[in-house]
Amino acid sequence: MIKSILLVGVGGQGTILASKLLTTGLMEAGYDVKMSEIHGMSQRGGSVSSQVRYGKIVESPVIELGGADILISFEKMEALRWLKYLKPSGRAIVNDFEIQSAPILSGKFDYPEGIVEELSNKIPTIMVNAAEQAEKIGNMKVMNIILLGATIKAMGLQDINWEKIIRDSVKENFVHINLKAIEVGMSLV
Repeated sequence: MIKSILLVGVGGQGTILASKLLTTGLMEAGYDVKMSEIHGMSQRGGSVSSQVRYGKIVESPVIELGGADILISFEKMEALRWLKYLKPSGRAIVNDFEIQSAPILSGKFDYPEGIVEELSNKIPTIMVNAAEQAEKIGNMKVMNIILLGATIKAMGLQDINWEKIIRDSVKENFVHINLKAIEVGMSLV
């Protein structure tokens, strides 16, 4: 059986790094894994998405509309934007975090109210306050790894050696904080 994970966020949130770590872990666990990423206007705070599909044999990295088993959203408005890609039986892990887009900052639009309630009414949703947890750890840049930890737990992937993957993938002086972040993320689910 093939599982499809859609990770979405805003440029600069570390969505692609989290996807690459997830892909590495799944490959080391023996799965056939395909990953694709779309950067869009990521350098300017635009939408970023990454699709990870794994199973015994995976022929395409692309998740079609209504094909994702799980949606991981690093910013809550992005969860609404990508919701149509989730299966009717799918679920979401959503960072309770807002990033003001250019139209919102310019005053043309307001940030939508009630996103959490809307998501919760439509699909099983795990809300994670990764910003609060990252602040407790001492580095806001580990929100992505906290969300990765939550994903690992929600998908039942704890048996993979994530410590080795973190040690092999991040700069030595950031290993400890990333290991702490992944542990915190797993504890939130």
